[in-house]
Amino acid sequence: MATLREIRRRIAGIKSTEKITKAMKMVAAAKLRRFQEAIFATRPYAKRMQGVLTRLLNETSTLTHPFIEQRPLRRAALVVLASDRGLCGAFNSTIIRAAVDYYQRHSNDAELLIIPIGKKAVDFFTKQGYTILSSYTHIVDSLQFHHAQRIVDELVSYYTKETIDRVDILYNEFKSVIQQQVVVEQFLPFSTTILSQQAYARKTPPTHYIYEPSQIGILTALIPRYLNYQMWRILLESATAEQAARMTAMNNATENATELLEELTLTYNKARQAGITKELLEIVSGAEALKKAG
Repeated sequence: MATLREIRRRIAGIKSTEKITKAMKMVAAAKLRRFQEAIFATRPYAKRMQGVLTRLLNETSTLTHPFIEQRPLRRAALVVLASDRGLCGAFNSTIIRAAVDYYQRHSNDAELLIIPIGKKAVDFFTKQGYTILSSYTHIVDSLQFHHAQRIVDELVSYYTKETIDRVDILYNEFKSVIQQQVVVEQFLPFSTTILSQQAYARKTPPTHYIYEPSQIGILTALIPRYLNYQMWRILLESATAEQAARMTAMNNATENATELLEELTLTYNKARQAGITKELLEIVSGAEALKKAG
C-alpha cells in the first residue's frame, strides 16, 4: 500500500494537472467561439458564390475553363488538414486514419501525392514514407485569409503546370461541439456534382441575365475568388472542429482528474485514520504495560 507521502505527492500532481486542463478548456472555448462566429458568417457567402458560379456554368455549354475541364488522371494530390498540437481527443487520429484509407483505395488509380497541413499530419506522413508534394505547419493558431490564398496559389500553380491533374481535400467539418464529420471535397477541377444545377434550380426560378462585359470575363474573375474563399471556409471548418474536440477532451480530462482526486483523498484519509488509530493503540498498550510494571 502506498505511504501517506506518496499519496500526498499524487494528489498534488493531479491538482496541478487539473488546473492545466481547466485552463486549456477555457482557452479552447474562447477560440471555439471566435472560429464559430467566423464560420457561420462564411458559409452563406460561400454557398451563394457557388450558386452564382453554378448558374454561369449551366446557362451555356460553350463556356470553357482549365479548372472545369476533366483531363486524364496521372497524378493526384490529397490535401490533409490536421492540427499542429495534440490534446484534442481523436481529432488527428480520425483524419489520419481516413487519409490512409483514402490512399489505399485510390493509389491504384493514379500516382497519389500528399499535401499535409498541420504538424501532426506532416510528422505522420513523413515518418511513414509517403510522397509529400508540399506541407504547411503553424498556421491555425494565427489563421488569416492570406494563408488560404497562399495554399490556393500553390495548388493552382501545380494544377496549371500539370504537376497534378486533380486535388482533393480531406478535413473535419464542424457540426457541433460534440460532433465533427470527416469530409472529402474535390477542389480541382470543379466537381460536376458540386456544380450540379439540380439543387440550385429547385430553389431558384429560371431567369435569363445579360452579362457585362461577358460571361467568360465574369467567370475568369470569379473563379480565383471562389477558390480562395472555399479554402478559407475549409480552414475555418477544420480549426473550429479542432477547438471543439480540444475543449471536449480537456473537459473530460478535468472530470477524470476530479474523480481521481476524490478517490485519492478518501484513500489518504483512511490511511491517515488507520495510522492515528494504530498510534493510539500503541500509547494505550504502553500505558497499560507501565501500570502492570508499577
